[in-house]
Amino acid sequence: MDYRVIKNNDVFLMTDHHGDIPGGDSQSGLYMRDTRFLSEMKLTLNDKRPVLLSSAADENYIARIRLTNEHMEEQGNVRLWRESVELIRERFISDDVLYETVALKNYSTTALAFDLKVSFEADFADMFLVRGFQPAEELGKITARSADKTHWHAAYQGADGVSKQTDIHWSVEADSVSERGEFGFAIRLAPAESKQITFTVFPSIDGKRGAAKTKEAALADLKQSYEEWTKDSMKVSSDNPVLNGLYERGVQDLRVLLTDFGYGLFPVAGLPWFAVPFGRDSLIAALQMLPLSPEIARGTLKMMAAYQGEEVNPWKDEQPGKIMHELRNGELAKSGQVPFAPYYGSIDSTPLFVLLAAEYAHWTGDTDTIADLLPALQKALTWIDQYGDRDSDGFVEYFQESSKGIANQGWKDSADSVIHADGRFAAAPIALVEVQGYVYQAKIRLAPIAERLGLAELAGRLRTEAQRLRDAFDSAFWMEDESFYAIALDGDNAQVRSVTSNPGHLLLSGIVPADRAAKVAERLVAPDMFSGYGIRTMSSEATGYNPMSYHDGSIWPHDNAMALLGMSRAGLGEEAAKVAGGLLKAAGRFEYNRLPELFCGYDESVGYPVSYPVACSPQAWAAGTSVTLVQTMLGVWPDALNRSIRLQPYLPDGVNLLRVADLPVAGGKLSVTLRRERESGEIRVDVAENTTGCRVEIAGAAAGATRN
Repeated sequence: MDYRVIKNNDVFLMTDHHGDIPGGDSQSGLYMRDTRFLSEMKLTLNDKRPVLLSSAADENYIARIRLTNEHMEEQGNVRLWRESVELIRERFISDDVLYETVALKNYSTTALAFDLKVSFEADFADMFLVRGFQPAEELGKITARSADKTHWHAAYQGADGVSKQTDIHWSVEADSVSERGEFGFAIRLAPAESKQITFTVFPSIDGKRGAAKTKEAALADLKQSYEEWTKDSMKVSSDNPVLNGLYERGVQDLRVLLTDFGYGLFPVAGLPWFAVPFGRDSLIAALQMLPLSPEIARGTLKMMAAYQGEEVNPWKDEQPGKIMHELRNGELAKSGQVPFAPYYGSIDSTPLFVLLAAEYAHWTGDTDTIADLLPALQKALTWIDQYGDRDSDGFVEYFQESSKGIANQGWKDSADSVIHADGRFAAAPIALVEVQGYVYQAKIRLAPIAERLGLAELAGRLRTEAQRLRDAFDSAFWMEDESFYAIALDGDNAQVRSVTSNPGHLLLSGIVPADRAAKVAERLVAPDMFSGYGIRTMSSEATGYNPMSYHDGSIWPHDNAMALLGMSRAGLGEEAAKVAGGLLKAAGRFEYNRLPELFCGYDESVGYPVSYPVACSPQAWAAGTSVTLVQTMLGVWPDALNRSIRLQPYLPDGVNLLRVADLPVAGGKLSVTLRRERESGEIRVDVAENTTGCRVEIAGAAAGATRN
């Protein structure tokens, strides 16, 4: 990626590789609550930009940029010999405060004198403005700027009535000061001498800002929070360095994307543009994180319930019981110029809400949380049956009502993502294939939980409705000539007959008969769908295929993860191993082994996975794919309600040993080792620890497998 980004809780910083926020048309900045609190932060040495040596954010919550000076002469005299000064910029965010230390060291043999200049600006721009939105109404104004030798301040009064401020303090008095945010420091360094300047940036809203701490105390608190996260999470090691790196990076990325909005930790969608609550993205990320930290699912469910739709509001695509798509907190959303406070234009968030609640209970056995959420779950079920099924045909479909909303309201939400085989865009209302699977899974998995809660009538109704949907589904969506499911039904209930990755999500739901599940999996790993690095979003033989397209030929790790979960649950280990192996190949070619939001759909003949130019990274459900890979290799499927855990393992090529410790299930921990036997190729399963109170059932393992 061509930027560096760090985040903690509700604040993130995006810079170039030099560590600068360049200003001008750059989208970089320091952001909080969809507002840019720093739009410029540049550093120069004798009015020259330093030379970049290295730029790293490998620890995810802290970034280090190493720089030096270029050769400088004036009228034939050397002012500063090249590479005389080392500059290290180290920054992190703690409790919504940015800390940056600039360390300078003289590596020459003589004393040095030079000018270090730092410039700041704050435009308080809404995220939508930064990304090119043109407002129809007048916005707020900057009301104050002030500066002295150790402090700079800017204030803004928004059209939404909200006041915002940026305050910057630094540890060494400046030698020159400007209210425009330009500050000069006359640096004198003896040979081998070092000096530091620490800048502390406080963004605030209506006077509320993070607590002031020393840099050392703030960093200690931040490190401790990461250590606790790692200590309490599932541990993974293997004989494959890429898998190890992918998992470690994924766990760190998921931690950095967690934010507490008052209901518990919650995964925002991704950086830099989607560091906000999402319905679909956050729910799927929380589902992926069940083997890592089930508490995240609980916080996510509570957050979604708190913002559940209450009224019929076409401007926001809202109806009672509907789960939000996206929540924005910037000036444009709060002043009503965009419908995102929150916006509800998502067809899958509501069934995914019910689905996550059910899977959480089956994983943890925590029916008390489900009982607390029951009113919200029942409202969501009512929305699915009443508002979700617009034409009463038994399928859930979407139709955009908001003038500034989203036209395609599934996870493939670009305008060209639902295409007929002849190239026509499908007309709404559109019933997406995977959404029917989500609805079926939500109802059939919630039914036994309802029984446990003494709601026999609800349980019976859910089973009846799920069976009715299953009975109608195949004849409506199955394409006999393709031995595959159509991506959708259009507004005329005609099949949208493109071959896409969407049916891969069905494998997890149970809505697909076993023989057809095998056919779906077989097609997903066929050459037209599988690039060698992952499953494409669209078949390379389809009319709309474009390997550079956002949704019509690209590869999305989370999309592959959903198919992997289904393959694992259905016992399709051969296909799962192929997909997992492809993702590991791709991860091995990306920085830090980090899978991005998506990458292009070119096959292996190119020699490497081709990056998509504006993919978010890190991104929650891409990071969650690392956890899914481990879950599906174990083939672990808990039934905490009935005190059992099923393991049905596979190992992809290149992985012969996998150790998993502290897998949280049913309030306890499970530790398992998988080892491929050299001669037979069979997988031996050793259960080293089981404090879950559940019996472990192992399928497809070597004869010598052990159980606890």
